[in-house]
Amino acid sequence: MTKTVLVIDDSLMVRRQVGNALKGLGYAVVEGVDGVDALEKLDATPGVGLIVCDVNMPRMNGIEFLERLSARGSAVPIVMLTTEGEPEIIQRAKSLGAKGWLIKPFKAEFLEATAKKWAPLTT
Repeated sequence: MTKTVLVIDDSLMVRRQVGNALKGLGYAVVEGVDGVDALEKLDATPGVGLIVCDVNMPRMNGIEFLERLSARGSAVPIVMLTTEGEPEIIQRAKSLGAKGWLIKPFKAEFLEATAKKWAPLTT
């Protein structure tokens, strides 16, 4: 069964790199350009099994996006993919439900392991 991953990043290049890596593993990918766009895509896309989200984005950043999902009671696992490494930001994201933290530029094997852990393709 194909699982869908929502990839949120204001960089088209990053969205495409992450998306292509995930598609190569068998995932369907939906892209969001920021937190506002991502909320709309999430509402319009049933069955999202994983969210990969940047921290620094215009309109609504990754932490604000996590706050919105937390308020909704969302159970979709979220992994942050960012250049940010400050312990305070990481702790805030984890307190809002982020399951993992990948640093850009990401290593494909870490993204693959993370996707397989939080949204395995086989049940």
